[in-house]
Amino acid sequence: MNFVGMSIDDVDVRYRALADVASALASYSNLDALFTSLRGHLESLVDFTFLAVSLRQKGSDTLVLRFFDPEDSPASRLVGSTYPLEGTYPGQAVRTELPVYLPRVTPDGPYPSRVLIEHGVRSYCAVPMTTARGTLGSLNFGSLRPDAYGLDDIELMGRVARLVAVAVENATSFGTIRDQQAALQRERDQLNLLLDVTNAVVTHLDTRALFASVAPALRKVCSAEFAALTLFDPDARVLRKHACDRDGVVPTECPPPVVEHSLDSSPSGMVFKSGTPRIFPRDELLAFDETRSFVLEFRIQSACSVPLATAQGVLGTLDLAAVTPDAFSPAQFGLLTRVAGQIAVAVSNAMSYERIEQLNAQLAREKLYLEDEIRSEQLFEDIIGRSPALRRVLHEIETVAPTDSTVLITGETGSGKELVARAIHQLGARREQAFVRLNCAAIPTGLLESELFGHEKGAFTGAISQRIGRFELAHRGTVFLDEVGEIPLELQPKLLRVLQEREFERLGSARTLKTDARLIAATNRDLAALVDEQKFRQDLFYRLNVFPVQVPPLRQRREDIPVLVRHFAQQFARRMKKSIETIPTETMNALVEYEWPGNIRELQNLIERAVILSTGSTLDVPSMAAAVRHAAPARSRSPETLRDSERRHILAALEEANWVLAGVNGAAARLGIKRSTLQFRMRKLGIVRPVARS
Repeated sequence: MNFVGMSIDDVDVRYRALADVASALASYSNLDALFTSLRGHLESLVDFTFLAVSLRQKGSDTLVLRFFDPEDSPASRLVGSTYPLEGTYPGQAVRTELPVYLPRVTPDGPYPSRVLIEHGVRSYCAVPMTTARGTLGSLNFGSLRPDAYGLDDIELMGRVARLVAVAVENATSFGTIRDQQAALQRERDQLNLLLDVTNAVVTHLDTRALFASVAPALRKVCSAEFAALTLFDPDARVLRKHACDRDGVVPTECPPPVVEHSLDSSPSGMVFKSGTPRIFPRDELLAFDETRSFVLEFRIQSACSVPLATAQGVLGTLDLAAVTPDAFSPAQFGLLTRVAGQIAVAVSNAMSYERIEQLNAQLAREKLYLEDEIRSEQLFEDIIGRSPALRRVLHEIETVAPTDSTVLITGETGSGKELVARAIHQLGARREQAFVRLNCAAIPTGLLESELFGHEKGAFTGAISQRIGRFELAHRGTVFLDEVGEIPLELQPKLLRVLQEREFERLGSARTLKTDARLIAATNRDLAALVDEQKFRQDLFYRLNVFPVQVPPLRQRREDIPVLVRHFAQQFARRMKKSIETIPTETMNALVEYEWPGNIRELQNLIERAVILSTGSTLDVPSMAAAVRHAAPARSRSPETLRDSERRHILAALEEANWVLAGVNGAAARLGIKRSTLQFRMRKLGIVRPVARS
C-alpha cells in the first residue's frame, strides 16, 4: 500500500478499518447476508458510488453478477445475469489476476462500459477476488466522478477484494457443508423410512397395522397431513380405501366418507390405470365428484398418488394429501415409488396369506362337512334303472349340469331327489368343489337363517362363536336345499337376494359377503299351489323354477324295480357278510306289483330288513305276500281304494312295530319314511291307535 502523502494517523485508521472489515467479513456463513452488509463494511475504506460482485461459475468461462448496490438502481435488475470472461473488464481481472482501472469510462469499451455509461458511472475499477485456491471472481467499484481512484486506492481495493474472497469462500464452503448436511439428513430420513417400511413388511400381515407403522415417517418425509392405502377390488372393479392416517392417527373410518372410488372418475383410479405417479393441485381435485367433499372439508390444497406396482400388476395406490399448495414435487417420485413398491410387496403377501387362510379354513370346513356326509347313510351310490321315465330324467340332468342355472327337483318323498342333485353337481364344472346339502324341514325355523347364511359371535343367545353358513361354505360349489317349500316366508326374501345378487350378510354382521354357489332345490310339495295360497313368494318360485326336473315315483318305473332289488340285496349282503344268490320269482313279482308309497327309500329299507331276516342264500321277504294282495289290484281301483290300500299297509307296519313310530324298528323305519310323514299320513287316513281293553 502506498502511504505517500498520508499521515500516520490516516494510515493507522485505514489499517484498523481493514482489520475490522476482515473480522466482520469472517463472521458470515451465508452469501446473501455477506453481500447485503458489504457496502456498510467497505464505505470506511474506499470511496465508491456503486459496488458489484461477479463470481466465476464453477467449471465454466463465465461470470455471474451476484450482487449490485445500490438496490434501487436500475442496474440492480442485472443481478443473476451472466457474461463471458473474454472481452469483459471483470473477466480480464479474473483471467490476469490484476486490477482493471478505467479513470474515464467510454461507451465503446468492453462490457460493462455501456451499462456503466447508462447509469452515470464515470470511473470504474475491477479487482480480482483471489484466495490460495484460485480466483473466485471480481469486486467492482464505480464512481460518478472521473479519475476517482489513485494507486493507493486501487491497492487497498485489492486488499479488500482478497478479504471478500476469503469471506465468500468460507460462506460458500459453509453453505456447501450445510447443503451436504441437509442432503445427508434427507437421505437419512429416506433410509429410515425405507427401513420402517421393510420392518413393517416383515412384521405385519394386516394392511391397517402395516400402514400405522409406515404412515408417520411417510408423512414426515413428504410433509403430508393425510395418507391412505387404496386397493383394487377385482370382483367389484372399484378401488377401496383399506387404511388411512391423519396426523399420526389411524381412524376406524377412512376420510373421506366415500370408501369406494371408481377407476374412471377419481385421482386414484387415474393413477391405477396409468401405473405412473401423479400430483394433483386443488383445482383438479375439486373437478372429481368423489374427492370434492374431502377437499372442501379438510381444506386440501394438493395431493399425490403413487401406484402400488408388483410384478403381477398394480394392486392399488398410495395416496397423500396436504393442506399446503405445492407440497409435492416430481423429485419425490423416486422415494415414493420405492416406498410404494415395498408396501405393494407387503400387501401382496397379506393378500396371499389371507387367501391361504381362507382356503385352509374352507378346506377344513369342507373336510368336516364331508366327514359328516361319509358318516351319514348313503342309500345308493348311483342312479339305477333303465325305464323310459328314468331315461327322461337322465337326459334332463345331462342338459342342465354343464350350466350354472338353478334347478328345482320335484317328486315324492323317497324318490331320489338328492341323488339327482348330486348327479347334476358331479356332471358340472363345479364337481371339484363342495356339494353342501341342507334339509330345510329338519332345521327349526329360528335357526334356519343361521344355517343358511351363518352368524357372528353374540348374534343371539347361544351364539358363542362365529359360524359359517351353507352358502359361504359352498362358495364355487353347489348348495342343495331339500324341502325348500318349508322355508318360512320371512326368510324367503334373503334367499331370493342370494340368487339374484350373489350376496348376503351373516346374522349379527353388517358386512356384505359374496358367494358363487350354484343352487339346486328340491321339494315334494306343489310350490305353485303354495304361491296361490300365499305361503310361498311368487318371485322366489320363478327364480327357483328356472329348470324343473320331475323325478318319477317308483310305481311309474316298475321296470327298474328288479334291478334295484338286486342292487340293494347285494349291497346289504356285502355289508352284513352274507351271500344272497337267489330272489324267488314270486317275491320279485310281488315287489314289482306293490305300489311303494315310500318309493325307493321304502324299497331300500324293505330289502335291508329282508337281508337281515334271510338265513340262507335266498332272499326272504315274508311280509310281501300280504302287502301285494292289497297292492296288486290297486292299479285298477278307484282313488278311494288306493287310499284304503295305503291305510291297510300303514296299519300292518304299525302292528308289526307294536304301534311304535320312531326308532330303528319303528313303523316309520319299516315303511321307509320319516316319522313326521307317517304322522301326517295317519292323520290324513284317520288312523288312530286302538284303545287297549281291560
